[in-house]
Amino acid sequence: MLFDFDKIAPEIGYKLLTSTITPRPIAWISTLGLNGVVNAAPYSFFNAMGHTPPTVAVGLLRDATRGWKDTARNILDAGEFVVNLVPEALADAMNTTCAGVGPDVDEMALAGLDATPSTHIKPPRIAASPVAFECVMLSSVVTGPMQTIVIGRVVAAHISDSVVLDAARGHIDTPALGLIGRMHGAGWYARSTDLFQLARPS
Repeated sequence: MLFDFDKIAPEIGYKLLTSTITPRPIAWISTLGLNGVVNAAPYSFFNAMGHTPPTVAVGLLRDATRGWKDTARNILDAGEFVVNLVPEALADAMNTTCAGVGPDVDEMALAGLDATPSTHIKPPRIAASPVAFECVMLSSVVTGPMQTIVIGRVVAAHISDSVVLDAARGHIDTPALGLIGRMHGAGWYARSTDLFQLARPS
């Protein structure tokens, strides 16, 4: 069946994208507002985009009533953010930070999470996350009303010692991270445990 995105309602287009582009890694983004309040929220329109320099991209959708979401506003204001990755053990806490609260609410505190200082930027990272990327904004592209794609340069990575196999060679025990991803429909997630391997042809 053909779906012409110029002829269907945006909410139908959203459902088609999110129910077919799966699994999606989750960027659990922490930022710092100009008011000094820490914000944390998960975004699954996210991925790595290159390595020289190391870059990530995050799609930030608008809030139906407030326009810019707090995460987008904070990144556009300050140009800094942390991408924390989400293991299954933190799924409930991550879900708590989805709550539609105002910019004066610290979502880390709301979810019972400890914040820990970043090394190069002001926003803190989520202490319990096994991987956190400190990022500075390279650019942003407005793709719709109060909707933007932010491209960030990764300036530092914090990775739990327990999963670092060989630091000099950049070898990580990826399965041990136990990361989850977003799937279709509201509330559906995937575990990253059912794996298979294919040899790349020469």
